[in-house]
Amino acid sequence: MALETILFIIGFALASLTLMDVFETVVVPGGSRASLRVAKRLVWALLPIWKFARGKRHGLSGAFAPLILVLCFMTWMAFLALGFGFMAYAARGDFKPPLHSLLDAIYIVGSSLVTVGLSESSPAGAARWVVLAAGFCGLAVMTMAVTYLLEVQTSVAKRDIGIIKLNTSAGEPPSAVTILQRFAAIGNEAGLGEVLREGRDWCATVRQSHCNHPSLIYFQSVGTGAGWPAALGAFLDIALLAEYCLDNPRLRGPAVLLRDEATRMARELAAVLAVEPLDVSGKEPQLVQAVEQLKSSGYKIRADVDFAVIAQQQGDYCSFVEALAAHLGKPGTVLVRQS
Repeated sequence: MALETILFIIGFALASLTLMDVFETVVVPGGSRASLRVAKRLVWALLPIWKFARGKRHGLSGAFAPLILVLCFMTWMAFLALGFGFMAYAARGDFKPPLHSLLDAIYIVGSSLVTVGLSESSPAGAARWVVLAAGFCGLAVMTMAVTYLLEVQTSVAKRDIGIIKLNTSAGEPPSAVTILQRFAAIGNEAGLGEVLREGRDWCATVRQSHCNHPSLIYFQSVGTGAGWPAALGAFLDIALLAEYCLDNPRLRGPAVLLRDEATRMARELAAVLAVEPLDVSGKEPQLVQAVEQLKSSGYKIRADVDFAVIAQQQGDYCSFVEALAAHLGKPGTVLVRQS
């Protein structure tokens, strides 16, 4: 009797921890805080192997994040089958005919978890509730899996729309100087304010979704080349140049707000991934070159430009952007496109 009680407690604890992990990963914003942390542990285990297997090829492939997501649900279902299997085996005497092994118990509750319902034994007494609970939990996990996949697709699509729009004007990888030159060439300098406001909206949207569901960070941007770290760096550079270099008071407010939002996004996503900022110094010569190119494109430049201060500001946010890009194996910030 003592053995059956211990087996039931072990099974109940494992099933409870698994369900808590599923709930906090899929439903509760901010990622899993449960002890299992299946998604994070899979990333920690597979990310170095994945990078090593790809060798010198640049960046993570598009299959990495979907694989992690599928493995998460497979692991959760396996843990639930094992947990409910322990509970069923503890009540093996309530099955007709009685269960002979733990594997028989896992098979019976496993068929209930996947809603197949195949069983050679009929449960009675406490065993009926174990099998019923297993079926309910299996249905709940599969339903949440489908819902979560739809949410992932929606969030990635919103992120990629902003990147594609940026790349159309800023090139690939996106460059702040390139987009400013592009707007000057087509006589649309008045549209820069809208770019800054849309960039702020994009940063807020991506920060909210990716901090709430960290698995989104590893999903690759289809057809966007450099990916979201380069886009984030480009928005920060555009805001920096508009705030400190361009002599246009109408742009300063939106530029300050964009830089605050984008910097917060970079810091929070780095914290979510536990990525330490890199030691990146500001690129003062590139800033001087950027301002000269903007001046030649027809922009009015402020007379009090302090390149040392600007370089320091750029180094502060680039340390996080470059760390995120390096973690994902993606290119970082490109201020001036080298010919």
